[in-house]
Amino acid sequence: MSEMPEFTPDFNQPDAEENSPEENTAPRREYASSRQASFSVFGSIQTILVYAFLLASLFTLFTPNNLFSGRTIERMFQAWQANPTLVAQPLIQPVQSTSRIGIVSGHWNNDSGSVCADGLKEADVNLAIASLVQQKLTQEGFQVDLLEEFDSRLTQYQAIALVSIHSDTCEYLNDQATGFKVAAALETAYPENTGRLEACLVDRYAKTTGLPYRTGNTNDMTYYHAFNEVNTETPAVIIEVGYLNLDRQILTSQQSLIADGIVNGLLCYIRNESISPTVTP
Repeated sequence: MSEMPEFTPDFNQPDAEENSPEENTAPRREYASSRQASFSVFGSIQTILVYAFLLASLFTLFTPNNLFSGRTIERMFQAWQANPTLVAQPLIQPVQSTSRIGIVSGHWNNDSGSVCADGLKEADVNLAIASLVQQKLTQEGFQVDLLEEFDSRLTQYQAIALVSIHSDTCEYLNDQATGFKVAAALETAYPENTGRLEACLVDRYAKTTGLPYRTGNTNDMTYYHAFNEVNTETPAVIIEVGYLNLDRQILTSQQSLIADGIVNGLLCYIRNESISPTVTP
C-alpha cells in the first residue's frame, strides 16, 4: 500500500467564514461616528440658542430709554452685592408717579418778575394761570403740586411732568413781539419723553390760544434752574405764555383759555395723542 500523507490539523488558522477584526469593528465605528455627528449638530444648535437668548436679553436691557440711566446699573450692582449668583432685573420704564404733575408758578414768592408801567406784575399773572392749571388738572384726576420758583420740593422732584409757567417782558420790542416760547430740559434720562412733552405743549397751546409759537429762547429758559434740580427721569419744560405788552389782553382777561392750552398740552403728552408738525412764523 502506498503511504498516505500525514494530516495534522492546524487549530491556529482562522475559520474562512469568520470576519477579520477590522471587519468586525467597522460597523461599530460607523455607528459611533454617526452618534458623534448627531451630538455635534445638537450641541451647535443649543449653543446658538443660548447666545441668541443672551443677545436678546442685552438688547432688551440697553434700550434708548435706559441706556444712560444710572439707576439701572445701580440696581443691578446692588442685587449682585446681595447675591452674586443672581442678576437684577433691568429697569426698562421710568420710575414715576402715575398721577403726580408739578406746576411751577414763575417768580412766586421770590420776586415780581417783569413789572409793567401801570404796576402789573408778571408773578401775579403767572400765579393766576398756574392756579387755574392746577384746578383743571385736578378735575382730570391728577395730583397737582403748585410749586414756588425756588421751592424746596424741586430737589429730585419726580412726576409725570413738570411745567414752569412764565410771561414775557412788558416792554415794547417790535410788532412781532407776540406769541409764546417753550424750552425743554437738556440733561434728562429720557430725552425722547421730554422732547415729546415740549412738542405736545407747543402744538396744543398754539391751537387752543391762537398765539404764534416763537423761537429764540433766552439763556434763562434754556438753562432754567429747575431743570438741574428735578430728578432726571422727570420730563421738564418752561413756557413763556405770551408777552405782557402785545399779548396783555389775552393774558389778563382770558386766563382760563391760557390754562386750557397748557392743560391740553400735558394731556396730549400723557395720553400719547398725535400732534401736527410745528410751524414757526
